[in-house]
Amino acid sequence: MRNSFLIASREFMDRWSSRSYQLMLVVGPLLILVFTYFLLKFGDQGKNSLKVLIADPTDLFDNKITSNPTKAVEYSFYTSYLDFEEFRDGNRFKDFDAFVEINEKILNNKTVKLFYRERPSMEVKIKLKFELERRVEEIMIGEFTDLSIDKYRQIKQPLNIDFLNVNDPKNQAENERGWVGLFFGALILFFIGLFGMTILRSTSKDKSNRVVEVLLASVRSSELMLGKIIGIGLSALFQLLVWAFFIIIGLLIFKEYIFTDIFDPSNYEGMQYATDVKNDILLNSSVSRYNMFVELIYHRINYGVMIPVFLMFFAASYFFYAAFFMTIGATAGSESDGQQFIIPIFLLLLLSFYAGFETIYAPESFLALFFAYFPFTAAMTALINVSMGVTTSGAFQIFFSFLFLLVNAFVFLAIAARLFKNGILNSGHRINLKTIFQWLKKY
Repeated sequence: MRNSFLIASREFMDRWSSRSYQLMLVVGPLLILVFTYFLLKFGDQGKNSLKVLIADPTDLFDNKITSNPTKAVEYSFYTSYLDFEEFRDGNRFKDFDAFVEINEKILNNKTVKLFYRERPSMEVKIKLKFELERRVEEIMIGEFTDLSIDKYRQIKQPLNIDFLNVNDPKNQAENERGWVGLFFGALILFFIGLFGMTILRSTSKDKSNRVVEVLLASVRSSELMLGKIIGIGLSALFQLLVWAFFIIIGLLIFKEYIFTDIFDPSNYEGMQYATDVKNDILLNSSVSRYNMFVELIYHRINYGVMIPVFLMFFAASYFFYAAFFMTIGATAGSESDGQQFIIPIFLLLLLSFYAGFETIYAPESFLALFFAYFPFTAAMTALINVSMGVTTSGAFQIFFSFLFLLVNAFVFLAIAARLFKNGILNSGHRINLKTIFQWLKKY
């Protein structure tokens, strides 16, 4: 075992001395953070502040909206009739982003038309709806009841409606959260593909230049194989941890210094809610309504569960795939022979993406269940299921999926060790099934 660790150290230092490896330690997380920045910045893709002109020829609103209007919308009143064409083409209205038609019919049909030049964000739409609705409510209280506005507000209670799927009452199968699992699964596949190819090239290189003959004079073939896998795996894990560190720091910077307006509870000042739910809404609702990606990244990912599951399946999947890459490198007669197997292996990696889409959109299907236990796709489906939320039975399924993947990893490592032992010193031959079976029979 000592020899394996020495070889692992050699492989790790070989990766570390590579400038491309050191460059990716910094460039990789920066690219992810840039991508995340644009998701947060343009996730809503709407105008976040408006100057609104209210055309109120009957003076129904009495030149006021609410006692405490929100900051994102600035209102002005126009006491003559105005149609949308005059607003659109008139030079004196160019400074306004939108206008609202108000007349007496609004008290009966409860309908308001708002014309805008640039589509407002969902957050602004919610604020506009609330403030106009509240002003109409004040007018109706004065005309049709003997209550004061304050008295009416005391007896009025908000109605919170949860839209639930009858087959999923706990909202455990929401597609948005499934994409989080797909991202984590894709991260595993990226590192497996990148460092798996490193294993293949390293083995083929050592075999073609006869360095392996010198190494096998001092160590057993199983120690050499295990050392290579562990060393390259540690370099992959180290890079992953460095990425995680930079990404976490970047997300905290986004929250505290760049996208502070998204997390500002004052965006909801003036809105009427029940006291027991007001604080929760101020802290959370403004985020989710402003941008779904903010909600996903900062609120709906259970990192305490996702990260341990990610690391478990990362390790098991790495050893499983490493056995394949090591086997190909050891049995190839030349370096070009090993390159021929790249496409089939990457097709298997792409199969994981298909398994991910199947799990997101049809989690109860037979294919989703099959992919959960198929070693090549188990990591992807498990992470998606965890991100979408699992029941107790689902947790047991993920646990048994991990055990099955782990068993397959050990089985294929044993097969790879046999083929590595008998194929590493052979060169100049052509890969065929007959030769492979002969090597599997040899001790």
